[in-house]
Order: sequence, then C-alpha cells, then structure tokens
Amino acid sequence: MTAPRILVVDDEADLRELLDITLVKMGLDVDCAESLTAARACLAQSEYALVLTDMRLPDGMGIELVREVAASCRNTPIAVITAFGSADNAVAALKAGAFDYLSKPVGLDQLRLMVQSALRMHKTEGAGQASSPAAAASSRLVGQSPVMQDLRSQIVRLARSMAPVAITGESGSGKELAARDIHAHSARADKPFIAVNCGAIPEALMEAEFFGYRKGAFTGASEDRDGFFQAANGGTLMLDEVADLPLQMQVKLLRAIQERRVRKVGATVEEPVDVRVISATHQNLAECVEKGRFRQDLYYRLNVIELRLPPLRERLDDIGLLSDILLERLAPPGSKAVLSPEALDALKSYAFPGNVRELENILERALAFANDGVIAVADLALKASAAPVEAMPAPVPQPIPEEIRVAVPVEPAPVERQPAPAPVIPEGELPQSLPDYLDDVEREIIRRALARTHFNRTQAAELLGISFRQLRYRMQRLDIHEPDT
Repeated sequence: MTAPRILVVDDEADLRELLDITLVKMGLDVDCAESLTAARACLAQSEYALVLTDMRLPDGMGIELVREVAASCRNTPIAVITAFGSADNAVAALKAGAFDYLSKPVGLDQLRLMVQSALRMHKTEGAGQASSPAAAASSRLVGQSPVMQDLRSQIVRLARSMAPVAITGESGSGKELAARDIHAHSARADKPFIAVNCGAIPEALMEAEFFGYRKGAFTGASEDRDGFFQAANGGTLMLDEVADLPLQMQVKLLRAIQERRVRKVGATVEEPVDVRVISATHQNLAECVEKGRFRQDLYYRLNVIELRLPPLRERLDDIGLLSDILLERLAPPGSKAVLSPEALDALKSYAFPGNVRELENILERALAFANDGVIAVADLALKASAAPVEAMPAPVPQPIPEEIRVAVPVEPAPVERQPAPAPVIPEGELPQSLPDYLDDVEREIIRRALARTHFNRTQAAELLGISFRQLRYRMQRLDIHEPDT
C-alpha cells in the first residue's frame, strides 16, 4: 500500500529538513519545495494528502498557495506555518481555506497531531463521505425550507476545516445541534464531542474544570483530574454561551486556544491538546466587545468562521415537520398524537420568541390536554403569549428588584393566584440560615415571573434576564414545579 505523500513548502533549509525527517519517521513520503513556483510544479505533477507551507516565501505569500489549493484541490488539506505571535496571519489563512496552522518554533508533538488529523480528513473525503448529499441529509437540524437546506450545506463544508466556528442564534434555535453536526461530519467524528455551558460553571471552579488539576492542588483535590480540554482531546470542544465567561478566564482560554497547550491547576508543565473549538452564544459578541465585557483578541480567535442559525419565525414552513417529529417523541409509547389543521395554522402565525425549544414546550403541555391525541387550538394555550416577539423587552443585566416591574403583554393573573410576598427579616435581626433565606427569596421571584407568563418558562427567563438553561437549573434546585391546573 502506497504511503500518503506530504508536500512541505518552506525557504528555510533547516526547518525543511526537520519537517522531512519527522514526517518520514511517521511512515509518510515527503516532497520539499523552497518557493511558490516550486510548490506549484509539485502540485501539477503529484497528488498530496497534505500541503504544509510557510506564510512568507521568496516569491510570494503562502496564503496565495492556500487559496489555489482550496480552489483547485478540494480534497487536499493545506496547513500554514506562521511566525511566533502572528495570530492575524493564522486567522487570515483559516478564512482563506487553510485546514490548520502551526506556530514557530514548530512543536513536533503538535505537528504529529495535526498531520494525523489531516490524514483522517483526506481519507474520509477521498471516500466521498464528508461532502456527499447523504451527509447533509443525516443532519440533526430538521427542516426542508431553503434556509435550512443552505445551513446544512454550510455545515458539511465547515466540517472539513480545523478553523474555529462561532455559532450565533437566538435561544432555542439549535446551536448545540449544529455544533454536533459539524463534529459528526468531520474527520474527528470518532473522537469525543464535549459541550460546556460556560454560564453554569462557578467562576472559582472554571480553571480547574477547563484545564484539570493535580492531586493536592487545593482542598478537596484528592486525585488527578482531567479538564474539558483533555476530555475533548482529538475531538471537538463546544463552548456554549461563551459570552458569559468572566474576563479573567477569557485570558486563560485565549492562551490555551493559541498555544494548544494547557496546564493543570497545581502542575508546573503544560501538556499539548488537539481540540477544535466551536463557540456559541445568543448574545451579540461584537457588542460585548464594544462594551468591554468580552476580549477583542479572543473574539477574533473564536470568530474565524461565523455560522448563523435562523430563528423559527424565519422558517415557519418547517413547523409541521418539526411538530410531527416532536410529537412522536413526546407521545406515550404505543400512542400517536397529531395537530389539527387549525392548531397547525395557529402555530404558523405565532412568533416563537423561544424558537424550537418553545415549540417543544408548547407541544408537551398541549399533549396533556388533548382529547384522543388530537391537539386543538385551545390545547396550545397560545393566547397569553401570542404577542409579537419584537414587543417583548430585552433582558437587562441588573439586580432583580423586589417587584418585577417589566411590562409584559399578557393577561393579568387572577388575584387569588398571586404568590405570597417574599420573606422579610425585621430590621436588626438576622436569618437563622442565610442560604435558606436567599433560596426563599430566589424561589419567590421565579414563581412571580412564572405566574406573570402563565408558566411560559422561555418568557419567564427573559423577564429575569437569564438564559432558559439557567432558569431550568434554578427551578430544579429550588424544587419549583408547574401547578396542576
């Protein structure tokens, strides 16, 4: 069996020789070129499993070769070697179509990891698996609207690169599903996919959770433990709600992404990691940068390729198909549930501020009230939340006042169902248990928000200025359940 052939393009003889020796020891055939002209001649004569080029060459820039290979040799991944600290050049190369990059001085461990990943991708694409129509058809993102078909095609194309992807979209639009699809269609599909909710990790534990720790690094560290980066090694790490990261953690994350090395808490040496990073957020990261809540350098590092997920109101034709799939999953075993034509029309006229997640919530509730498995308009209970999404106030990141004063276009709750006032401590006295007292206050505020929105958790989360996942976590922790009505 013929060994894969690699093309190394660099004008430094010493570096060419080092790369040549390393790749040959990996069982690969290697051709070397010292200029763009020589590289083009090699590409015209042979087919390569990987092209590795320096960014600065005697007769031009390596990014020119990147564009040419990306355009004419689609099954050949190309990686670039950049000077130390030239992060902008690496980002530009990734946007131009580069598979990956290495920084000088070249670390041989990183080189080997990158080459192995490139060879897996070349083998997959050579077999026609990565870009076939069947790959797009196997997506977790359901829908036949033109915008969804285009989205699935984008995902298949993005899967062939190592470039970081920033997924944007409203809450409930399926950002994690898109990230899982990118991973599943890539050469890393047989490696781990680790999804991390950045807004759900206490700030004091973030470094240990992301990078791991050594035994004895702090009180309670009874054994060595890997972090998210080590757990995702060779695969994909998804940073969900990345805008919620504190600034101090953003600095450490930037270094880990740039250097591809992490140091456990309590360790003295760094260890290499091979991770593709996909970030996601429902917030506008560019605005967060302008307001000083998100580092600009990390923004440019994560936002190499942006993938926008459309809200459900932009693809209302998919509601019928989505509802059928959701009802099949939600219905009790052995039974079947369907939407009446009138109910389907009502859903198609609804704004869905909570997107697919809200649709699932509505259908789950409606299924409990449906007669003989047929969901009518009344079962959907859309009346209280049928206002257009633009009429809903944007969440304001500030402390929740004693009374929730945000105006919501819903019917007022009956007087007899108003929650009891929050617990009050007389002046000069202290609660017997501060945690219990704070839990009581938080529980009461969440109940008020749920009452105002007729227990629509998506709208309640927006009232409170928190994400849907954060609200769901708090409801579970505080043992808050929907009333049996």
